[in-house]
Amino acid sequence: MKHSDHLDLIRTGVTDAGTRWLELGAGNGEFTLALADLLGPAGHVLAIDRDRWVLDELTGRVAARFPGTPVHTLTADFTAGLPAGPFDGVLAANSLHFVADLEPMLAAIRSVLVPGGRLVLVEYDAEHGNPYVPHPISFHRWQQLAPRAGFSPPVHIHRVPSRFLGAIYGAVATVARTGNGDIAVLHSGPHGDDREE
Repeated sequence: MKHSDHLDLIRTGVTDAGTRWLELGAGNGEFTLALADLLGPAGHVLAIDRDRWVLDELTGRVAARFPGTPVHTLTADFTAGLPAGPFDGVLAANSLHFVADLEPMLAAIRSVLVPGGRLVLVEYDAEHGNPYVPHPISFHRWQQLAPRAGFSPPVHIHRVPSRFLGAIYGAVATVARTGNGDIAVLHSGPHGDDREE
């Protein structure tokens, strides 16, 4: 994919969402570059990856192309815990398909977002994975998962073809609110019936 594809996959989710962003599983920075491009000098990005060497590459790439946008890195496994935040947005680009049990991960993401904060998901639009993408999250599945995890129904941003698993999509969901403006907390009933409090 090209930089323009990365921008198109996240643009609607990032624009006007605030300046403090957390990126999960940032790798060598393909989507970090897009995030830095969209946020500009007012943005602040904390990019997490468990591999220090890819974060070093990311830092150099962002500094070369967008020197005015502050990007900090954290060498850590994001599934083991997230920085406290608060963040205006979380970008999970091709990272959540490594997580088998999404409920605790989505709860952790929701907990570091500001009220009304955004989760921008970039994922393979496939129901079945492979050894390299073990747990893809199709958009159809994401439409079911996000509201159960306390997010608004996701909005599809963009889709690009991929030679791996057909296509990649971008979608945005916000921390859901109740009618009185509070953040929704979902609880499972004895038979899996969710209710909002």
